[in-house]
This record gives sequence, structure tokens and C-alpha cells, in this order.
Amino acid sequence: MICSLRQGLAAALAAFALLALPLRAQAQERAPDLTLTGVLTGAAHQTYRELAFKVPVGTERITVEFAYTGAEQKSVIDLGLRDPQRLRGWSGGNKSRFTVSTSDATPSYLPGAMPAGEWRLILGAPNIRKDARADYVARIWLDRPGSPPAGFGAQPVERGERWWRGDLHMHTGHSDGTCASRKGARIPCPVFKTLEAAVARGLDFVAVSDHNTTSQFAALRELAPYYDDLLIVAAREITTFHGHANLLGPTAFVDFQLGGPRAPKFADIQRQARATGGLLSINHPGLPSGEFCMGCGWTAADTDYSRIDAVEVVNGGFAEGRLSGMAFWEARLNAGLRLTAIGGSDNHDPTLDPAKAPAIGVPTTVVRAGELSQAAILQAIGAGHVFIDVAGTRTRLLDVAVVSGSGRAQMGDELHAPAGAKVEVSVHVAGVPGGRIAIAGDAAGLARPGELNLTSDDQTLAFDLIADGRPRWLRVDVRDGAGKLVLIGNPIYLRP
Repeated sequence: MICSLRQGLAAALAAFALLALPLRAQAQERAPDLTLTGVLTGAAHQTYRELAFKVPVGTERITVEFAYTGAEQKSVIDLGLRDPQRLRGWSGGNKSRFTVSTSDATPSYLPGAMPAGEWRLILGAPNIRKDARADYVARIWLDRPGSPPAGFGAQPVERGERWWRGDLHMHTGHSDGTCASRKGARIPCPVFKTLEAAVARGLDFVAVSDHNTTSQFAALRELAPYYDDLLIVAAREITTFHGHANLLGPTAFVDFQLGGPRAPKFADIQRQARATGGLLSINHPGLPSGEFCMGCGWTAADTDYSRIDAVEVVNGGFAEGRLSGMAFWEARLNAGLRLTAIGGSDNHDPTLDPAKAPAIGVPTTVVRAGELSQAAILQAIGAGHVFIDVAGTRTRLLDVAVVSGSGRAQMGDELHAPAGAKVEVSVHVAGVPGGRIAIAGDAAGLARPGELNLTSDDQTLAFDLIADGRPRWLRVDVRDGAGKLVLIGNPIYLRP
């Protein structure tokens, strides 16, 4: 039953506004697509009502947020949902917000096909006193292709700008992740074991990126409310015969059958990924392709690198050498492209020795963002506000700030620097005493580095360069006392 607000509802809605305030704080930023309002009175006691609403063709996700007045009179309204063909779930009175989609759903509800047509929100009234009234509001969001990826949480895990530490590549029993059972048998490892290891590692965010599947999303959506101190980013590894790539953010299906009828070229996969609003990263491009690691190296011939957001330059323990992704990444930077360097453990067993790669968090991708939410983390990765902690420590820091005239930039940013302009670079490093700052990029030859040795645990060093009026990129890394690469920065791009 959909009904308009009646006489006297204004006073009731004032009470409702106070009741609904916590829900509003959790709501998606954009306005709901539909709002259903009405009232249940004592006549509705122990009855059901169905509120019909239209779902257009192409809808990929429905999110419902429900609130009502009358709690002080012991009024209770239970919730359920029907699509045009079947019951999609019943949560009773235990949830005020839920979501259903093709790939995943809030526990109590079923994922699956999202048929267009008339859906119904079911209201059950186990208790409405004879002289009581309960005013309700149901807000409904209908996500279509191109909608911002929703993530598994309705609000940020934490607020405030700082460096957040995470792992962007790991696998569970939904693909080829394994671990020992309680009896010691080797089994497909349940998702919660990966999240437990991430929390123990002290990570702020993780992306569980099982191969070519979205089935892990249902488990992650169920676990997310419990792991409310950990941001869980939706991800999957698009695994083809010619390379692997992580798609971060969306839960909608994207084809992986490169060379098949649905995705003849990688450009077809890229178009699908772009349509979902996700961030696309090439994984471990330096690994060989063959029987040792089938399709692991990047050989997709028609890749449009301008539509790639990031490159996994460190996969597990491969930060340097021929298995590293550094040379692949730098070749694209030298070609004028802007791709963010990230790392991923590629963990397949969360019970591995936490001090050694490829344990979860080794390496760690460290992201500077304004809050710990999926949208903020992915936006910051796309912007290049990232460094890689190769060993996955909890304390190492690399912060680069650049100034030229009135312009300022951090890693990933562009800085206006015409010919002859002085560019001042400040580098803050923590956790690498006895190490040394290393400068890379085609702007490195313009630098006047001075002293780059790190003599304390927390230190800021500075150097400058004179711009030559050409587009350049400059990157700052850190090596330890033995010369091992331990922190990898992202470039700052100088533009005339």
C-alpha cells in the first residue's frame, strides 16, 4: 500500500526524523530513486501489506532503507522483498537496511537475476496496538550500469585524512586459496580466515580478488558488519590466457574470456570494466607466462594503457629483478602514461608465516585518503597518492611534497614547472635508519640531490631541481642500508 501523507502526519514525522537520523548518516550520498511513505494503524495488527514499486530494465542492485515511528508504543514492522517471480528474502525486524543484486545480497536476502517489472516491499505487523499508529518511510536506490560501486559498508570505517595500509591482491576458497582444516586436511580456505589474517597484520583495508568469480561477494557482505574495523574492497582478478588484472570496486559481472565470443579483444574487457565504474590494475606483468604460471605475464596485444589505472609492480616478494613489474611500469611512464604503482601479496594461504612474502600484507599498499571508505581509497589510488611498503611493516613512511612557485603537489599529482623554474622536493621517511633516498624518473638528471642518507628513524630531507620545460616525471624511493629497495614512491609529473 502506497499512500500520501495524511492530516496529522507532520507531527508524527517530526518524531520520525529523530528516529531516522542514524539511518541518514549511513545512507548513500546520492538521493534515493524512490521514496514510499505511509502509515499503519491498529487495524494492521498481525497483517501483511505489500508496497509495489517499479524496477526498470538494467537495474543491477536494489538497496532499501526503512524506518518507522511508534517504538514507544511497542509497534513493530517486519520487512521482506519480492521480485516479479519469487520471494527474495525476509529479514523480519532485524534489519533496517538491505541490498540485493546479481552477485551478492545482505544476509536474509538472495542474490540473483534482477528482473524488470513490479517488485514489492513486504511489511508485516506482528504488533500494532489498537490505538497506535506507525508512520513509515522506505527509501529505495536503484543502481544501474555506471552507478558508483556501492561497496560492502554504508559508511566509512574511519574518517580523517591519513595514510591507510592495505593489501590489494589475495585469494580464498572461492578460487584457488587453500589452508589446513581443523583436522589438518588441505581445503578451499574460507573467507573469514583471510580477513582474520588481515586484522592480525594491522591492515586498514583489503581486496579479496578471487579469479574470475563474484561468489566471494556474498561471503564478504555477510562478514563486513563483524569486521567493522577493516575496509573490505570489492575485487576480482580477471584471469585471461594473456594476462591477469584486478578490477577493484564493482560487484557487477565483467567477462574474462579474452579471445572468446564475448570478449574478442582486451579492449572489450576494458569497456565492460569502465562501464562498472571500477579501477583496473594489471597484475604481476613481470612474471613469465607458461606452465609455471599460466597467463601470468602481460601479453595482451591490444591493451589501451590510457584506460589502465594501476600496475602491480610488487607481487609478493618480487620487488626487484626480472620478475618485478618495475620495468614494465617505468616503460609506460616513459611513454607519457600515468599509471599508479601498487603492490599485492597474491596470498593463497592466510596461515603462512606473517613475516614472509606472500603473507597477507607483504607487500603493503599505503594510500593517503580523506577517509577509510571504498570510494575514497579507490579515488586516491587512481590519483597516485600511494607508496608501497615492500616488507609490509606497520610503521614505515614515505611522504613526498613538491613546491614550485605557488604550486604544490604530492605523489601522483601534476606540478606546473616551466623552463628554469626551481622545484623544491621535501621527503619525509620513517622506519629506515641507515637507509638512503633514491631518485628515479626522467627528471632525475635535473636534480641537485645533496645529502640523501638517512641517519635517524624519522627524518625529512630536501633537494631541488631546475625544470627544463619538458614533460617529466620524478619518483622518490628508499633503500635500506644493504641497498635493498624497501619503499617505492609514485611519480610527481612536471608539466611546462
